[in-house]
Amino acid sequence: MNTVWVEVCASTHILVNNNITVGWPDRNKMTIPEKTVERLSEYRRSLVECLDEGITHIFSHVLAGMHGITAVQVRRDLMLIGFSSDTKKGYDVRVLADFISSILDAPAPMNVAVIGMGHLGQAITKYFNGKSSKLTIVAAFDIDPAKVGRPIDGVMCYDMAAFEERVEELDINLVVLSSPTDVAGELVLPIINAGIKGVLNFTSKPLNFPRGIVVENYDITTLLEKVAYFVKEGESNEDA
Repeated sequence: MNTVWVEVCASTHILVNNNITVGWPDRNKMTIPEKTVERLSEYRRSLVECLDEGITHIFSHVLAGMHGITAVQVRRDLMLIGFSSDTKKGYDVRVLADFISSILDAPAPMNVAVIGMGHLGQAITKYFNGKSSKLTIVAAFDIDPAKVGRPIDGVMCYDMAAFEERVEELDINLVVLSSPTDVAGELVLPIINAGIKGVLNFTSKPLNFPRGIVVENYDITTLLEKVAYFVKEGESNEDA
């Protein structure tokens, strides 16, 4: 996945607090690169933390420092979505956070389900709920009788056999897949049949879905091996 579609304004601008020019989203579409979408999500999380600490304005180089990137990259990302600031105090934290939300978030909240309530599924459920006002884990699915029919970390766990029925009943849009890798392929068809629109796949098996279903394959093993490789290379360069 190289790019994702989001709705951003290419022309309409208003003046906020006499010094911040913002392009509010309209029905025109442009592409925002996947990595930019990821950074925007990270910016928003940092901005919300700043608000909690009473910080009202922030400069691009400060925001960049929080994420280990350059101020040029931050400004480029914000210009891409139509946001710029003329104030000498930096970006208005609340205005910027709200604007990024208008880009990233759907108009209505989305419901999420976790498939596979082993250690990873339970950790994801416990960590994520409450992190986003627009995304809520409303159900979990498993085939283990010891887990089915009871709440786990505040989320009811249902039998996978009732997946399609529960998806319709609970209006579930997205799923997080944390099942054992050897059964991951068997879950593709139920996910398609249920009308799921997005899949975050934490198994080590890359999964392919038809056009119209967004899938992100997140292989922890591959990522850890990537980190280990660069650590090894760094140590080798130091010894050279």
